[in-house]
Amino acid sequence: MTVGVAIPVPAPWGDLLDRARLASGDPLGGIVPAHLTLLGPTEMPRSALPAFGEHLASVAAACPVFDLHLRGTGSFRPVTEVVFVAVVDGIAVCEQLESAIRRGPAERERTFPYHPHITIAHNVSTEALDRAFSALAGFEAKFRVESFTLYTHPNPGAWSFETLAGAPVPWTPRGVFPLGT
Repeated sequence: MTVGVAIPVPAPWGDLLDRARLASGDPLGGIVPAHLTLLGPTEMPRSALPAFGEHLASVAAACPVFDLHLRGTGSFRPVTEVVFVAVVDGIAVCEQLESAIRRGPAERERTFPYHPHITIAHNVSTEALDRAFSALAGFEAKFRVESFTLYTHPNPGAWSFETLAGAPVPWTPRGVFPLGT
């Protein structure tokens, strides 16, 4: 199976970012809710899930609740055709969480250096990327992060949505892990 760990963006900001991703034409718009990834899709045997859950509970308990501040847009272009909402405060805590989560049963090497962000356009035309970049340039949100969520997908290697009988196979929230105080 494939697992992922993320911080969901709460309403009303998550709803706005979901609409922006849909408007960009991103194929995951409307399927993957706005989130900050702590562990990207990682293959793991189903039998390792209980140990991974214990690891996540330990990581969460060791991390204090923190504030996340999002502001403006950024891009990974020309390396990757992605436009995102930038994290301006809370970066170090996200980096520490990502590193601690990746040390456990989901240990793997990164393809790219970790950079906390909220994707708003990916796998779309250059023009759509430019529009998404401009549309949310003035975006700002501040919220308290009190937990992170483990998601699972039944298909190994799943990153983009896959279909089963013509319908999207969603990522399923498997557990919410409260941060320490």
